[in-house]
Amino acid sequence: MVASLHTNGEVSLPQGVVRYRDEGKGPTLVFIHGLLVNSALWRDVIAALSGQFRCIALDLPFGAQTVPLHADADLSPSGIAQLIADFLVALDLHDVTLVGNDTGGAMCQLTIVNHPERITRLILTNCDAFEDFFPPLLKPFASGARLFGTRFADFLTWALQTKRAQRVLMATVSLRRADDATLDAYFSALRSGNREIRRDFIQFLKQVSNRYTIEAAKFFQHFQHPVLILWGKNDLFFSARNARRLQQAFPHAWLEFVSQSRAFVPEDQPVLLAQKIVEFVGESSAFGSNREERGESASEFVDGSAVSTTPTTNKE
Repeated sequence: MVASLHTNGEVSLPQGVVRYRDEGKGPTLVFIHGLLVNSALWRDVIAALSGQFRCIALDLPFGAQTVPLHADADLSPSGIAQLIADFLVALDLHDVTLVGNDTGGAMCQLTIVNHPERITRLILTNCDAFEDFFPPLLKPFASGARLFGTRFADFLTWALQTKRAQRVLMATVSLRRADDATLDAYFSALRSGNREIRRDFIQFLKQVSNRYTIEAAKFFQHFQHPVLILWGKNDLFFSARNARRLQQAFPHAWLEFVSQSRAFVPEDQPVLLAQKIVEFVGESSAFGSNREERGESASEFVDGSAVSTTPTTNKE
């Protein structure tokens, strides 16, 4: 299947219209992206999975969405988690495997803590967590938005005028060289001059705070579902230490480190990521069914040999 860069659906939520891509049939995977990208981040992962799964990826108001939300929409991190929950309800999705990357991983954490009803698995790739929301190298995004408002978005637009500048930025999060079509998919909206899209982006950035991720982490122990953490080894922003902390914080979690990948594992290793998703969903589903048939508690999911933490040589 050819990977598409475009959405094929939209839904009206209380916060406004949200566009999304929806491909394939089968168990439901919902993909959540991070800053300055959109659902196109998951295009190659979805292309590899849509023969076995229903793959749904949202366009969130992180600077690359093509439709602005309502002016009064709650764009705090908690508000975005509510938007994700409202989206699941609007599409009547159940037994969802939620998959997050970058800022989207933080949004997944808030969603499973505050709106866990429809989510039965969580997959996190490199992302914000604990005290690092944002991580140190990205904190200027939040402070710039608070100090300068939409002028900060104007500055980013100016700084990302050329394909060369866009590729330099992408090289900090991905080892894969982005082609022109991908760059256009990510940066055209911000560069379009649409003030409402820039407004949404800035409203989110202004409200980013690690109090959200610190508070969410207190409740990870109550998420009684399987969690897979896949962490790119060559990341410049998100610490491998937080990957280990996430694995330890959830009761039922695996952790694996991914070679030849920066923060954007869906860009650098989409085939491997897809393979790991297939294995994880299959193994966790089989385990859950077997436990239910025997009348045993699923709380033992990672007791013993089911847990696997792949060692890493990364230095923190």
